[in-house]
Amino acid sequence: MPDIKHFDPDTVLETVMRLFWREGLAATGIQDVVTATGLSRSSLYATFGGKQELYRAALRRYVEQRSEPAFRRLAEDGRGLPAVADFFTALIEARCSGEYARWGCMVSNAHAGAENGDAEVRAVLDRHHRQLREAMYAAPATAGTQGQLAPGVQPEAVAELPALLAYGVNLRSRAGADARELTRSVTAALDSIGMA
Repeated sequence: MPDIKHFDPDTVLETVMRLFWREGLAATGIQDVVTATGLSRSSLYATFGGKQELYRAALRRYVEQRSEPAFRRLAEDGRGLPAVADFFTALIEARCSGEYARWGCMVSNAHAGAENGDAEVRAVLDRHHRQLREAMYAAPATAGTQGQLAPGVQPEAVAELPALLAYGVNLRSRAGADARELTRSVTAALDSIGMA
């Protein structure tokens, strides 16, 4: 007789993703997961595996549902530099207000935590960075053809700057940085390459 689950694994994974995102891997014990989901350890283990496997699944979910749609919107936005500025405006707003304020980004949190020592987690982080950098490159490439870049600035040379700036916004917001402070810093960085 097949094992019948009396819960929705997708809903459980969403709950677990939010828990790991807010608290981090190191600070989250399996009992925290049990409490948050209302499931027994045996149900969790049978469905997802151990804590590390559950974390990996939650991180992949975060990237697929939160990061990749934002990257696609940025890459497909044909406005050039205004698209980058709007990306950062939305990022700062999301990180400093609303339901997920001060949680940072689950990916940035993983970069800063011990979980990045796991080869599978590292692969997700590396793929995420490539996607972010590619999305950030698309806007300066468009901007270059529209004369929006500062003289002498090459799109391929600056694609890494806004990507790194996004990580900085994520980490500083988690540490409590003020939205106005973050906006000033982003504006100054983007101004330096003609991107604001």
